[in-house]
Amino acid sequence: MRFRAGAGTRRRLGHQLFWVGAAMAVCAWALTAQAQQLAQQQAQQASQPPRRPLRIGVLNAAWAASHPTVEGLKAGLRELGFEDGRDVTFDIRFTEGKLNTIPPAAEALVKARVDLIFTSQEAATQAAKDATESIPIVFTLVGDPVGAGIVASIARPGGNVTGISSLQTELAAKRLEVLKTLAPAVRRVWLVYYQLDVGTQPMIIKALEAGQRLKLDIAPKGLSDASEVKRVFGEVRRGDAVLAPEGSSPELTVAIIEQSLAQKVPAGFGTALWIGYGGLVSYGPDYYAQGVQAATLVAKILRGAKPQDLPVEGAERIDLAVNLKTADLFGLTVPRKILLRADAFRR
Repeated sequence: MRFRAGAGTRRRLGHQLFWVGAAMAVCAWALTAQAQQLAQQQAQQASQPPRRPLRIGVLNAAWAASHPTVEGLKAGLRELGFEDGRDVTFDIRFTEGKLNTIPPAAEALVKARVDLIFTSQEAATQAAKDATESIPIVFTLVGDPVGAGIVASIARPGGNVTGISSLQTELAAKRLEVLKTLAPAVRRVWLVYYQLDVGTQPMIIKALEAGQRLKLDIAPKGLSDASEVKRVFGEVRRGDAVLAPEGSSPELTVAIIEQSLAQKVPAGFGTALWIGYGGLVSYGPDYYAQGVQAATLVAKILRGAKPQDLPVEGAERIDLAVNLKTADLFGLTVPRKILLRADAFRR
């Protein structure tokens, strides 16, 4: 038996075929328009010079271009899609511990027209800020950026600067606690700092408050260079210790380590880097991790964000490190609670 469609069925089928055909025509037109637009974009890109890599200037008072913060920054940017040499290049200016050469190095980066300046320590950050009001600056290893006058506030930095705070003020009490736990006979702690780092003042206040609670006599001592270290250690007596918070002068820190080893004076430091030089104990931010953390801020700025809109962040990774060889040299027994808590050891 053959089926014959009625007139109504034929009309409905005709309408359906009409709309199917119309839809196909619209799709074909859209695809053609899209293809033409893509071809125009490709032609425009081909006629334009290739986009140059963004240039990141690096300013640091340290001795080597392989500083952990820089290596951390590069690794962090790579994870975020910025390949060294393809998307970004680095103009690295290390001053080999010579603080008087930092301002000229900052000015050189500005003249080189870098797209962003990445700094470590207060002196380098302040020099970069003094050198430019337009080039974005991202800092690391600044203990108190508000106290140093680098940013207006943590939440709203203002200007062209933001970065990662190394929490110098917030960690002052804990560093004293760690030092006293490791050397319980200590009664006086000399707080030796680089006096040109104005951001250390809030930290000193916190240390004095913590000293009262811990029954420690805190003796702040600001020094201008490494040559003054021996004079300070000449005042150190039995039962004393030294706390050297992270500062802008690596030469000063090394001199403190050398003198503490020579006189067998327990000394605490701001980061595990100095344990490798013979320092007894450190409690503070990891340099490499600060570089990785800062990479997120750098990436946001390179993609169009403004520094003044990016809140300053606190260091996310805080490590406790102990030099067991130095502890043995000083005749100190490292308590079990320190051994269990420590993130790194030097034997």
